Amino acid sequence: MRNISILLLLLFGLSRFIVLGKVRVRVVNKLGSGLIMNIHCQSHDNDLGYLAVPDGLEVEWKFSVNIWGTTLFYCDVQWDHSNWHHFVAYSYEWYSNRCQTECSWLISKDGQLFVFNQEFGNWDLMPFQD
Repeated sequence: MRNISILLLLLFGLSRFIVLGKVRVRVVNKLGSGLIMNIHCQSHDNDLGYLAVPDGLEVEWKFSVNIWGTTLFYCDVQWDHSNWHHFVAYSYEWYSNRCQTECSWLISKDGQLFVFNQEFGNWDLMPFQD
């Protein structure tokens, strides 16, 4: 009986990852004035490389959350000779409610970072982790 309880608990715990499927992350350059956003995103397992994203365009990628719930992608962005700014683009622990299937990030004209909150349907201002 105890083995069945442990198995059910394990299956219930893993079901949250099966239901999630793929998560899409996108980072949009809304700096304006034709500014190019340089970005480098990576996880423990994947390095997406350095990209130059023109004004008004975006970079995006998809992945599956690992079964341990430790999936973490982070990015560094820079524009117009600024310092590099760091942010966590996806963390299951931090963003599973806010970014259920898609994490949309936006760098605004004044260089601020926003994330779209799927749970409440609005854009939240997020500080860079410089």
